[in-house]
Amino acid sequence: MSAISAVIITKNEARNIVRCLASVRRVADEVIVVDAGSTDGTVSLASDLGARVSERAWTNYSDQKNHANALATHPHILSLDADEALSPELEASLLDLKETGIHGAYRVARRTNYCGHWVRHGGWYPDAKVRLFPRSGTFWEGEHVHETLVLPPGTAIHPLKGDLLHYSYHTVQDHRERIERYSTLHAEAMYAAGKRAGVFKRLLAPPVKFLQGYLLQLGFLDGWAGWTIAVMSARAVRAKYHKLHQLNARGPRS
Repeated sequence: MSAISAVIITKNEARNIVRCLASVRRVADEVIVVDAGSTDGTVSLASDLGARVSERAWTNYSDQKNHANALATHPHILSLDADEALSPELEASLLDLKETGIHGAYRVARRTNYCGHWVRHGGWYPDAKVRLFPRSGTFWEGEHVHETLVLPPGTAIHPLKGDLLHYSYHTVQDHRERIERYSTLHAEAMYAAGKRAGVFKRLLAPPVKFLQGYLLQLGFLDGWAGWTIAVMSARAVRAKYHKLHQLNARGPRS
């Protein structure tokens, strides 16, 4: 039987961590949680549920995840965010895979819950992610946002049945706050890469983003959630390019 280490990084995830850990209870042979200074009881909740918790000051997503992976003792890592959980079908797929043998890496479909609504359109589903992979030779890279998983050369990637359930946005205000935070990170990353935001980009990119998600990617089929996501996605694009324009206007960093 193949053994799996479930690895999770956290910071103030008391609202989510119990659900996440409960979902991997039958799948994981050990659970590693690397916490970055939570003040809401995340550490005690994780410890009470049997996780091995390591506390470490926040650096960035890639570095935190690489540190967590290094603490794992089994040859295969199941990497989750604290606001994610295995669906029953995905749990069954992983249990079957442990019996038959894990070979290479595995991709799962991620389904997001937006303010109580499961989203299936608008470019948000299936949102496939590689989340089960060999510990040896695999690492995360990227310092700003959207860290990238780098697998050993030649690693085969297989699909797994079942969804990874993503409880990402509890309220629209959660979404607004995330847009403010991530648009800054995106703008800084683009600025560091030498990109600019001209007037046409700033004016046209937001409505194009709305139309893409709501019409072309069928976001309207998700009802209120689809409309809200399309509007907020356009807002995120506008904020990103506005902040990039401000950075460019200030001139080169000294």
